[in-house]
Amino acid sequence: MSVYLWKLRPVLLLSILFIFFPLMLSLYIRENLFTKFIDKSASLERKLQYYEAEIYKREHFKETRILGLYPFVKSRFDDTLQIFCDEKWKTQRKSQSIEICLRFVTLLGYFGILILMLDSLMKGYIFVGAFAAIFSSISTMIAFMDDAVRNYLGNMMENFGSLKIYMLFLNLDEEQGEDKEIHIEEGISLQNVAFKYPKVEKYALKNINLNIKKGETFAFVGENGAGKTTLVRILTGILKPTNGDVKYDKVSIFSINKNFRFKNITGVGQKFGKYKMTMRKNVVLSDRQKEISMDKIDYVLNKVDIDTKNNSFSNGIETMLSKEFDGMDISGGQWQIVALARGLYKDSELIVLDEPTSAIDPIEETALYKKFKQLAKGKTAIIVTHKLGSARIADKIVVMKFGEILENVKNMEQAREVTEEAIQSISAVSEETTACSDTVSSTVRSQIDAVTQVDETIRKLLQEAEILGESINRFYVD
Repeated sequence: MSVYLWKLRPVLLLSILFIFFPLMLSLYIRENLFTKFIDKSASLERKLQYYEAEIYKREHFKETRILGLYPFVKSRFDDTLQIFCDEKWKTQRKSQSIEICLRFVTLLGYFGILILMLDSLMKGYIFVGAFAAIFSSISTMIAFMDDAVRNYLGNMMENFGSLKIYMLFLNLDEEQGEDKEIHIEEGISLQNVAFKYPKVEKYALKNINLNIKKGETFAFVGENGAGKTTLVRILTGILKPTNGDVKYDKVSIFSINKNFRFKNITGVGQKFGKYKMTMRKNVVLSDRQKEISMDKIDYVLNKVDIDTKNNSFSNGIETMLSKEFDGMDISGGQWQIVALARGLYKDSELIVLDEPTSAIDPIEETALYKKFKQLAKGKTAIIVTHKLGSARIADKIVVMKFGEILENVKNMEQAREVTEEAIQSISAVSEETTACSDTVSSTVRSQIDAVTQVDETIRKLLQEAEILGESINRFYVD
């Protein structure tokens, strides 16, 4: 067809190309508009997902119902949805307006071809049969291309923005490193470490210098926002410091490939996974590369005081920890103990516990820390805590405030003594308070007994007075 039109009149072929150019231009404009919309609406979509989760997720239903938050969250969801729909409508309207204008150009090109065909017919370049055949072929070709551009390529271009952003993400530079496992034979050292989060001017950590020997247990203590968790994340290689370095056996942890970086590290974070799986799978998730050892699972569960053989767990270690999958629900404290068992199941040289017992009662917490001390024997351990009692099992204590270490390694023993003295003082005050309470209680009890005796005496006197009154009445009646 193209060769025939070119031989017949080259201007006819150029006119057809002129018709298709606006169609392709509309695709390009559509793709640009929706790419900008997807980039702009990403935060709105995240908000919608967040509000939706707050409305229906089981983890939040107690608070949303007790405090009556549903109408408020629902209104925020509706407002955000309205903004999202308005933005999408603006993009669609702009895209359709431009497309209509370009289709008008296409229509002009179509009329131009028709005029050229009639001119060719009148001048004898083609006959009536050829005119009809060529005009029908061009109409069919234009209709096919229009349908393909509008229905197939058009819809694809709407989603091309998401694909384009995804491809940009995949093309980001990845951290490179050596494929070797880290070990802690000579210890861990943090050298002039400083860190600040993106788009934040204030440093979360600064001037951090620390040396941790193999087999030592360190406790990081401090107020909320002191930088304890951030320091642990840098120490384990999750975050890269803005300045400074972290070295394991004099080798920078950031020079090691991420696939190998965490092989010798285990732990429990503040926010841990509540996996809707069986008890066994919840425990072995931390060390999937090795063959599952039932003896080791039983040993770890025993150490954290989880008895799967009692009546609470209907299927023992194979009990599903989710009612949604015909299993059972467990409390927040029990979930934390399961997370602790998962962290201890993995064989590693470094164990990190970031507030691992915040939902566990004090008596069980004390027992768990004592057992943890036994399990961590010969290993390097890091404990992040607010509680002085938890820090007692540490060999050294790091006191932090405003992102800095108040007490350095040389003074850690003294810091531990101060901590123990504080604990003893608290215990002494507690004992004195208890003794005083007992004394007050006994005094109050004796006073109550005395009042009771007086009350009984008065009651007896009243009874005797009533008897005497009845006797006097009978005397006057007689």
